[in-house]
Amino acid sequence: MVYRVGLLGLGTVGTGVVEILQRPPHPLLQAVEIAAVGVRSLDKPRLVPIPPECLTTNLEGIVSDPEIDAVIELMGGLEPARSLILKAIDHGKPVITANKAVIARYGEEIFQAAAQARVAVLLEAAVGGGIPVIQALQQSLRASRIQAVWGIINGTTNFILSQMAQEGSSFAEALAQAQAHGYAEADPSADVEGWDAADKIAILASLAFGVSVPRQAIPCEGIGSISSTDIRYAREWGYTFKLLAIAQRAEGQGGEPTLDIRVHPALLPVTHPLANIHGVDNAVWVQGDPLGQVVLSGPGAGRGPTASAVVGDLLILLAHLQTGAQLPNPLWGFAASPPVASLLPLAEAQSEFYVRVLAQDRPGVMGAIGTCFGRHGVSLESITQKECHQELAEIVILTHSVREADCRQALAEIQQLPQVAEIPSLFRVLR
Repeated sequence: MVYRVGLLGLGTVGTGVVEILQRPPHPLLQAVEIAAVGVRSLDKPRLVPIPPECLTTNLEGIVSDPEIDAVIELMGGLEPARSLILKAIDHGKPVITANKAVIARYGEEIFQAAAQARVAVLLEAAVGGGIPVIQALQQSLRASRIQAVWGIINGTTNFILSQMAQEGSSFAEALAQAQAHGYAEADPSADVEGWDAADKIAILASLAFGVSVPRQAIPCEGIGSISSTDIRYAREWGYTFKLLAIAQRAEGQGGEPTLDIRVHPALLPVTHPLANIHGVDNAVWVQGDPLGQVVLSGPGAGRGPTASAVVGDLLILLAHLQTGAQLPNPLWGFAASPPVASLLPLAEAQSEFYVRVLAQDRPGVMGAIGTCFGRHGVSLESITQKECHQELAEIVILTHSVREADCRQALAEIQQLPQVAEIPSLFRVLR
């Protein structure tokens, strides 16, 4: 039997998928035929040989073609990707996608449509590149009650922070290096502002906790405010900076079950498993009961890892077709819609904090700062004067765990002290 697939997009990942299928590493893949490839331009040079008759700009024709058995969507972006996925489902075709933005925002709509049509939507490549985190949360770890999922799930920002920590580069220098290596786009906002990681943690949280996560409600902070000075001080105390995507259980107001989901840079102890993930690698740390702790790590982006995950999903699809078994809906099963997650407001989240203050180098300044913190119930682990710049002293503070709103209220008061010139740095410390 020949299994005919339609491919939407022939960029970096699409090219990698074609390369694998042209030299199939598994016997099941020998039955796969690339029947059509949807592209923006027919005249663009290709890195892999594709018969001209397979190329088309009519993407809607691919998803509605009765001769095509499955659709692989690798276009990226929200539209027309969302509409094409839904149309493929409406025509009874299973879909494999690497599109984290579409799944994070329209996952409920897509999976409800898939449930009605009794077709599968597979998305291993949407998070973590070649790391099999989707299947792990969907199947292998499902017997545990997941308490927390933390991830380094954006290779661009991890590369930038690694360069800053290991080579002493500034943020601007490290970003330029990432762009020169092809790790960052000309407009790197989606990566460095944390939006890409927020898409991915929305998907992982849906899997881990069986809920629909409102992507627009996830707080995001980027890495642009991290300075070489902050990295140096963090190292002195045994910490390193990482952009973390966090989803964990929390107690909401009134004790109802609530999720704490956020994306921001944080200081991690160098002994933490995620602290030693460098370069463009990704990692996901999962904690559950009775599971304990599991770390999945590996190449998180690029042609090879992501294409491998796409073709892995295709193999799963082929194996189920051979046995006649139906694939479950990856996020919450065919039976019903998931509940919408209740998200803990960021102001209510508990964290330790790293604060850097520039203040006049005079007696009593550190005492005044400490008094402001005390008035708002913020306990300090340490307060240290590090360096002087002309008449200004650099004061670095580590707090104990505190409600975020209390820490920020204290800092607002500190900022009004006549001796304080600036508070250039505020970062959370996680353990």
